[in-house]
Amino acid sequence: MAVDLDGTLLRSDMLFESLWSALSQDAWATARAMASLGSGRAQLKRRLTELSDIDVTTLPYDGEVVERVRAWREAGGRTALVTASDQSIADQVAGHLDLFDEAHGSDGQCNLKGAEKATFLAERFPEGFTYVGDSTADLAVWEKAEGAISVGASPRTRAALDASAVPAEHLDRATPIEGLSRAMRPQQWMKNLLVLIPLVVDPSYGVPALLPIIAAFLSLSLAASAGYLINDLLDLKDDRSHPRKRTRPFAAGDLSTALGTMAIPVLLGCALLLALLVSPALLAVVALYFMATVAYSVRLKQHTLIDICVLAFLFTLRIIAGGVAMGSGLSVWILAFSMFIFFALAAVKRLAELTDSETAGRVTSRRGYQPEDRRVVSQMAITSGYLAVLVLALYVDEPQTQAKFGAPWLLWGICPLLIFWISRLVLVADRGEMHDDPMIFAVTNPTSRLVIGFCAALAFGAVFL
Repeated sequence: MAVDLDGTLLRSDMLFESLWSALSQDAWATARAMASLGSGRAQLKRRLTELSDIDVTTLPYDGEVVERVRAWREAGGRTALVTASDQSIADQVAGHLDLFDEAHGSDGQCNLKGAEKATFLAERFPEGFTYVGDSTADLAVWEKAEGAISVGASPRTRAALDASAVPAEHLDRATPIEGLSRAMRPQQWMKNLLVLIPLVVDPSYGVPALLPIIAAFLSLSLAASAGYLINDLLDLKDDRSHPRKRTRPFAAGDLSTALGTMAIPVLLGCALLLALLVSPALLAVVALYFMATVAYSVRLKQHTLIDICVLAFLFTLRIIAGGVAMGSGLSVWILAFSMFIFFALAAVKRLAELTDSETAGRVTSRRGYQPEDRRVVSQMAITSGYLAVLVLALYVDEPQTQAKFGAPWLLWGICPLLIFWISRLVLVADRGEMHDDPMIFAVTNPTSRLVIGFCAALAFGAVFL
């Protein structure tokens, strides 16, 4: 039994696994390595493998395929791992699983795929072999096999295999749609509702401002999803060792790294086109948002404190996008409040992760923090949150504010509620009882929802009473 690796034994693609691992290690060296594509895919795979840091023990193997190989071997048959991935990867996987009598991969010169793999197997096993594969490229191999097993193959590949003279068996695999949907994290799109803040603060723009704001919301959401895909692909190694994040689609193998990589430019293109339909200014803001997201994922998240500042900036940029979409200027009060409150929330997010790391006894390779930094990070969160409340109090006391709102005195009630809310967020995060994203926690925790509801009621009353 000859078994393919990418998309068959493994619910991922080692070329893209190596690419994203290499990018997380050294983006510039990876960019230079991409030039080796001119010397062939086998050479590119060799270069990327040398730059990457992949733990084969945590890769998402297909349990059903593993059991098929094990049963074949226990019945007295020979097994071989034959993959287009680099030979070093094939050796590591074979050594980890201990299921194969031999392992063969690309050697930097010959890309062991399609016709090349078919020729190799026919010469290596002249007595015949059963081949386990998944893609159209494997049809050439199945033509020379005595038996065929397809794993998660497309309908077109299945039909071609069934039309051949080779006895075939098909193993189903879940479609990637659900995995892609989860990887895009639509639940995180609610953060982009911050684009409504400029309209709430200045309701005089009225209903006509809603359409461009909705467009800004959708544009930011699509750009954010592209950023989430990049972040998860870069964080594969850390996510697979994380108690919760290991269930993410890429880490768990529910979504192929190849498909995720191809989805990124599609999402980004749609986001930029939608922003351009509103205005060139919104296009610039969305482009800046995406570039900051990528910079955060690739490098900035590894630097202590800078990562928190960038997260706060990304939150504030959502409010700026709303103002740009409706064509209004943003007051210093809004920007100051946003800066402090979002710095506090970013610090709470990092505090929750540090607490998780200390509890699990794990060390993240792409963070600049140590578990003992929890005390300082919690102090930063509390201080910045209280400063945001101070800015709000000063804003409420402004004569222009008093004139703008019908019942401005109701806004004072928001201040103590925010003090309670921020203090509780820090306390819960320090106890390790928070989802690693405080924004999700804010809308799912009953107490937090109650506080937010009271704040919204007070703001509504201040505007309309």
